Amino acid sequence: MKFVPKLFLAILLVFLLSSSCADNKVRTNYKSAFQKKMNAMFKDASQTPLKAKDLKTFSSLSFFPVDSNFVVKAKLTPTPNSEYFDMKTTTERVSKERVFGVLSFELLQQSIELEVYQGQDSTEVKSNYLFLPFLDDTNGVSTYGGGRYMDLEIPITDSIWLDFNTAYNPYCAYNERYSCPVVPRQNYIPLQVKAGVKRFK
Repeated sequence: MKFVPKLFLAILLVFLLSSSCADNKVRTNYKSAFQKKMNAMFKDASQTPLKAKDLKTFSSLSFFPVDSNFVVKAKLTPTPNSEYFDMKTTTERVSKERVFGVLSFELLQQSIELEVYQGQDSTEVKSNYLFLPFLDDTNGVSTYGGGRYMDLEIPITDSIWLDFNTAYNPYCAYNERYSCPVVPRQNYIPLQVKAGVKRFK
């Protein structure tokens, strides 16, 4: 019997070591604060972009499992002299945007660069809001074909955290009456970004 405690301790040590390694990057199925907020907004008739017929049967958006592999730290290189341009939308409307800077980061061991935008309306109200639209290899398969968006804030330093678990669909993915900015082709990520909101069915 005196060897049982030693055997138990050895098994426990192996379990703890394996758990600590696995905890570096985790996939979970819990509902994050972002997911709860999105579902609450979509269920609210005063805010939802859903059509009336879809709202009647709506219970939840479809999300990828929360995955820390898609939370990365990016370097922001500002482009202070960039001019405003007409970003195309899904309608005749254009959105006045400028390239606020370039985000450089590593995602799934690949080097990525994306442009992040600042709307002219944002500067008029002195907002620190930044707009990050992107395309990836899940588009048209498990996510909306036109790409997805992320909301960011101007950081105090030259670095910013990107959480692709908060990537969401433009409203026109749910209702064609909305006018949504078309993702610039240079913001294509040559990977499957399996994080955030999935395609609406």
